Amino acid sequence: MSFADLFESGFQKRNQDHFAAIVRVAMSDGVIDDAEKAFLDRLATRLDINEHDYKEILKDYASHPVNAPNSYNERLERLYDLARMVWIDDIEGPNQEALLQKLCVGLGFNPQNVQYIADKALNLVHDKVDMEAFIEEMKKMNQ
Repeated sequence: MSFADLFESGFQKRNQDHFAAIVRVAMSDGVIDDAEKAFLDRLATRLDINEHDYKEILKDYASHPVNAPNSYNERLERLYDLARMVWIDDIEGPNQEALLQKLCVGLGFNPQNVQYIADKALNLVHDKVDMEAFIEEMKKMNQ
């Protein structure tokens, strides 16, 4: 196995584990609704999850480790990406916020703060801020 293959397989494994963690969050209420399914479909494409792996992960998502980002910056970077996907997918109103709140919990944010975090994240992506501005604004919440 070449170094490039090793890097690629490690990257793909992290993507699969990240996707499985999002599936786990979506399944936290026991069902994946149509909006969540559409979101998962788009996320799988963006994470380069093939159809076979997608089906296997949906069937056995609990076997994948939850690899929440270790650093606060990494958590905010993932939140930025996920908030943009939720916003772009036009999941309207309370469904949009509920989905992002679930994702915030999955990323390791304090469940008591996820409503505020999700609302702030959606407002920032609605304003089309870049990742750097997003992270800076989200960090201001903790000051």
